[in-house]
Amino acid sequence: MNRSSLAAEMLAELLGTGILVAFGCGACAMVVLFKTGVPGEVVHGGWTNITIGWALGVTMGVWVAGRVSGAHLNPAVTLALVLFRGFPRRKMLPYWAAQTAGAFLAAAVVFLNYRPAFAKADPLLEHTAGIFTTFPAFPGSPSAGFVDQLLGTALLLLLVFAVTDERNQPPGANLAPLVIGLIVLGIGCSFGSLHGYAINPARDFGPRLLTVLVGFRNNGLTDGSGVWWVPVAGPLLGAVLGAWIYEAAVGRRLPAPTVARGGAEERVTNRVRD
Repeated sequence: MNRSSLAAEMLAELLGTGILVAFGCGACAMVVLFKTGVPGEVVHGGWTNITIGWALGVTMGVWVAGRVSGAHLNPAVTLALVLFRGFPRRKMLPYWAAQTAGAFLAAAVVFLNYRPAFAKADPLLEHTAGIFTTFPAFPGSPSAGFVDQLLGTALLLLLVFAVTDERNQPPGANLAPLVIGLIVLGIGCSFGSLHGYAINPARDFGPRLLTVLVGFRNNGLTDGSGVWWVPVAGPLLGAVLGAWIYEAAVGRRLPAPTVARGGAEERVTNRVRD
């Protein structure tokens, strides 16, 4: 393994995931911290703004990191690519570490930027950790959130595999990042409320570590609720499910890609179909 190449890929994953989280958590901060209920206040939107912020974050992150690392930006995506696309297993843990670090650093930047607003809206940091990480809509019933995370991530991987499979009908002119962002937007609009649609263990766990370190009381990790595992395990299992469904229903039925060699065309067998 080329260490310099892996380092570059990890840096790209860190930066891309950081951009994703900066846009997403920044949108959440805008909506939550400036909604005080004061008559005549400027309200910075609601759930729609949040879903658009996350979708734009995904789009921009993929555009930034795509050429160097493939722009996984999500441990669940990396796991699915290892299992179904031949991505090297030896790179999985380094990618996961880079993605989580990027999410953590971006959350720290958002927190520092909005520190004055936190001081006004939640000076004791008791109820705004949801700006950075996800929580169940119905405390005491983690199973609903788990199914929600599994379903959302299964949809994500099924659709990402569909739009990035050159044997299928991939978007042209480098539009894949935009389409992937729209996928995330659709998931947020349709399956976002039961557990905040993390659909990405790094996007959730990295910022959750930040909430613990800066003293948020409702952090899901040390507050006794123990909900942190839901947006970690759910997306990992959902990614495998979604990728498997795509391959079983569509991928294995597509023709092998064709490549030109010496003026003649030759069929090559995709690893997924072995």
